[in-house]
Amino acid sequence: MKKFFALVAVMVAVMPLNAQRRDSVYTASEQFKVTKLIAPVTLMGVGAVCALTPAIHTSMDYSVRDWALSNNGGVTYVPLLECPETWMQFAPAAAYGIAALCGAGKHSLFEQLLVGVTAYGLMFGGTQAVKYIVNNPRPNESPRSFLSGHTATAFMGAELVRLEYGIWWGLAAYSVATATAFLRIWNNWHWASDVIAGAGLGILSAHAAYWLLPLERKLFHMDSKLSGASHYQWQATPFVASTPAGASYGLTMSVRW
Repeated sequence: MKKFFALVAVMVAVMPLNAQRRDSVYTASEQFKVTKLIAPVTLMGVGAVCALTPAIHTSMDYSVRDWALSNNGGVTYVPLLECPETWMQFAPAAAYGIAALCGAGKHSLFEQLLVGVTAYGLMFGGTQAVKYIVNNPRPNESPRSFLSGHTATAFMGAELVRLEYGIWWGLAAYSVATATAFLRIWNNWHWASDVIAGAGLGILSAHAAYWLLPLERKLFHMDSKLSGASHYQWQATPFVASTPAGASYGLTMSVRW
């Protein structure tokens, strides 16, 4: 197994990941259109109505919760760090970042970094504000159920992938996001209404980040035609080292500009 990892490290080391900076471009994802609000606002609205209307909350959310408990063995509490969705929620955003490091996508690495940070800030701020304002109890009786932050994080990353890399990569990312939302219900941490609204907030945050990108270009002086004249090069080199405690593995990264 150690020889296998060493071989993989050597193969990747001789094929560095290069990223050539692109000129700043104004893409369809950066253009605000009211139609882009339909899906996320509808999801957020449906989730809010279901969560805050007692009759609907009882009929829908409790029915879904009871179905989950009848099929998961009656497990009412799973420690947060033992829930696979605690880590799955970051997978779509991580894929977005790794692809950016490899030079993929319609925007430069720095532009994608700005979009990712902005989207996460909007999503996290919105999620925490709603959680503390509404403060609904969770199915497992913990506080601040509405809305699901895990789901919002996953769907934010999935929508970033779709907007930057297209529908097919987006479908793969959305599969992970949907599984994350399902597991929040399955592990009895959220009501169905929480994950519906969380998905809407995540998608809206991704769109808002792209709408703000032209302003951020101006803020960081990236709107000049000369910005495309410079370039940079990333290089990632894995390594394997032998130590008294055994083999250790690592990754070194460098950038030239």
